[in-house]
Amino acid sequence: MAVVGGGEVGGVDLSAHPTLVPQTQSVSEQLVSVKSVHRSKPGDLVELAQQVETANTFVRASAHSKLQQIAEQIRFLQQQARSVLETAVVDNSIHNAACNFQKRPGHTYHLYRKKDNAKYVSMVSPAEWGSSCPDEFIASYRLEFDMSWTSIEKLKQRDDDMQLIDRFLMQPLAASAAAATTLPGLTDS
Repeated sequence: MAVVGGGEVGGVDLSAHPTLVPQTQSVSEQLVSVKSVHRSKPGDLVELAQQVETANTFVRASAHSKLQQIAEQIRFLQQQARSVLETAVVDNSIHNAACNFQKRPGHTYHLYRKKDNAKYVSMVSPAEWGSSCPDEFIASYRLEFDMSWTSIEKLKQRDDDMQLIDRFLMQPLAASAAAATTLPGLTDS
């Protein structure tokens, strides 16, 4: 027998942990046997089939999970599309209502319906009309700068959303300057 050692394998210093190998065999013959490599055992085919089946199961589960997530995203996008279309119908209806003045973004207007079902926009609120309101009051809206309409009931939510968006729009300027100083390759120098 001869002592085999020296060098490093897998982070282990072999000179510190020598092993005994019979002198009649080389190290490569002991590690890989040609007969063992080419000889199959009776259970090898069954084990291989089980591994393939397990892999197929994992692939199907992974694909199912990803497709389920995409289906949820599709449902969410469909709901958003319905909401956008409903809002567009309302906005279009208000824009097409009779109006005898120039509407200005940022102002609140009031939508009424006459007895003949014709709609019109007025600057006069139901409170200002009092009991002498000649027509049916529908709702009050604020004309936004993108020419969309926000109902009075949703003004606080819209204003809060706009403040949040404004804060986000201001952050990238500061964040990009900070990132340029900390991330290599993003500076001009």
